[in-house]
Amino acid sequence: MRFLLDAEQRAFAASLDAMLSAADTPSAVRSWAAGDPAPGRALWARLADAGVFALAVPETYEGLGPLPVELALAYVGLGRHAVPGPVVESVAAAALLSALGERGESGPAKRLLPGLASGECVATLAVDGGYALDADRATVVLTVEGAALRLAPGHGPVRASVDPARRLARPADGGELLASGPQVVNAARQALTWARLTTAAQALGVGLALLDRTVAYVGQRTQFGVPVGSFQAVKHRLADARTALEFARPLLFGAALTMTPADVAAAKVMAAEAAYTTARTALQLHGAIGYTAEYDLSLWLTKARALRTAWGTPGECRARVLAEVSGARPRS
Repeated sequence: MRFLLDAEQRAFAASLDAMLSAADTPSAVRSWAAGDPAPGRALWARLADAGVFALAVPETYEGLGPLPVELALAYVGLGRHAVPGPVVESVAAAALLSALGERGESGPAKRLLPGLASGECVATLAVDGGYALDADRATVVLTVEGAALRLAPGHGPVRASVDPARRLARPADGGELLASGPQVVNAARQALTWARLTTAAQALGVGLALLDRTVAYVGQRTQFGVPVGSFQAVKHRLADARTALEFARPLLFGAALTMTPADVAAAKVMAAEAAYTTARTALQLHGAIGYTAEYDLSLWLTKARALRTAWGTPGECRARVLAEVSGARPRS
């Protein structure tokens, strides 16, 4: 099956790619990891101006969506350029709040969603005692514990991740209760589906960037007087990586069309595993230079590893697909 983007979608992807290509994202990623969020926040504002975050917010709350296909397309671009920050978590927060709906003039949806759509609000989300990504940089930290949604008053110590640009922290206990009851549990499930979709899209973009950089590198590096890219073994490794990524692409956009938890989980497995396979190939074909933190390739290598388990390990996502096929009740 082929999924063809229309002219408007292709133009949106091209304009986003052009903007990010001119933004020197590797510098913003390194600054973010080193403790200087200013370049990353400036990039966040530009993404918001382009309407990226509004794609996850309903029109009722000053958004453009929800538009899962366009959102997946945008997040492939974010992955290609290794954009830092809780970009997936903001989408998950928007999905969670949208699913809860309005509860009066001061309800959490009306209170928070317009800021998420405009980019003024940077949100992160932790579920059932998990870590919150970039809680020290977010303006809103949401926590779901069982059937309770709270606005956390802060966060604990920040710990390192395999990806230096992904900063993890436990949200502080307590905080304002925004909603409670079975509807919070159902909304959290929907948020998980949206988080997995955008993580899959981000991973696909990371894999495509790694492949492009590796193809360019082996075309320039020579051995025995010829480019190493001309060696049959190198061609086979790159072909395997390309095949994995191209098989993941239709699953991603197919899942964006259906938005069923099983389809999204399958897309997340395929995209994340394809990106991880490509990362291993890229590292091997670059040789020793691929291990150095100073070389830009490392920004995508570490992100591919981190996204592989973000919002569901491969085992958890496969279990979700199996539960759908077998008719068993899924755990997530």
